[in-house]
Amino acid sequence: MQRRDFLMGLATLLALLPMKAIAALWNKAAFESVQLKDATSHLNIADELASEAIEIIAPDRAENGAIVQVEVKSNIPNTEAIAIFVEKNPTPLIANFMFSNGAEPFVVTRIKMAETSDIKIVVKSGVQYFTNRKNVVVLENGCD
Repeated sequence: MQRRDFLMGLATLLALLPMKAIAALWNKAAFESVQLKDATSHLNIADELASEAIEIIAPDRAENGAIVQVEVKSNIPNTEAIAIFVEKNPTPLIANFMFSNGAEPFVVTRIKMAETSDIKIVVKSGVQYFTNRKNVVVLENGCD
C-alpha cells in the first residue's frame, strides 16, 4: 500500500510541475489592470512603433460582444510575443501569447468585448514593440 501511495504522490507532483512553470509566466498585475496604460506598463511595454506588418482579422461589426473572433499574424522578424488589448473592457489585457524560436507568430482566439472599441495588438521583437489597431463595432454587450 505504501508503494502505491508513493507512486501516486510522485505522479501528482510530476503532473503539477508544468502548472508551476505556467504560473510563473502569469503576470497577474497586467491581467488585473483596469487601465490600458497600467496593463502595458506591467508588461514592460516601452515605446510602440506603428506597424502594418501586424495583420488583424476581426469583424468590422460584432453582433454579440460575448464572442468576437480575432486572428493576428505578425510579419515582424523574430516575434517573441503578441499581446491583445481591448481598451474599453473592464480589464483591457485579453491575452499575451509568447513564441519560442521557429514558432509561427499567428493566433486565432475568441474574445469578449464590453462595447465598441479598438482591438490593439502589441508585438514584441527583441527590445522593440510594434502596434496596430482595428476598430470593432459591438452591437450587443458581451461583458455583463
